[in-house]
Amino acid sequence: MKKNKSIVIGCGRLGSRIATLLSTKGRNVIMIDKSQDSFRKLGDGFNGYTIEGDATDIEFLEKQYINDANTVIITTNDDDVNIFLADVCQYIFDVPNIYVRLSDNNKEKIIDSNRIKAIYPFILSINEFGNLFKDNGGE
Repeated sequence: MKKNKSIVIGCGRLGSRIATLLSTKGRNVIMIDKSQDSFRKLGDGFNGYTIEGDATDIEFLEKQYINDANTVIITTNDDDVNIFLADVCQYIFDVPNIYVRLSDNNKEKIIDSNRIKAIYPFILSINEFGNLFKDNGGE
């Protein structure tokens, strides 16, 4: 069976924006969050599925078609949960593309895989500030 789903776990500001972006680009998106209230953050362009539940529950993930996922993006606000979920996606469900948001860039050492890509909002923000500063005459 062809893996054609994108699953986003964690419907905070980052996760909701990523899910909406993927959805508007025609991807088949499933958004998972523990709180039904979080789905209000999704943009108007989101036309995927929203599922309330605990993504750390392996049986729950199986019921959400994770075996059909080509990509999983993990954006909860807990680095340890994110790393755990990335490992589950890789070692149990063999998801080809895994992206995980980490706040602590020292935790990258825990990730032992070429398949898991870490995103660091702090580093991205610093880099963007550096570009803006340079563009406005800074050194």
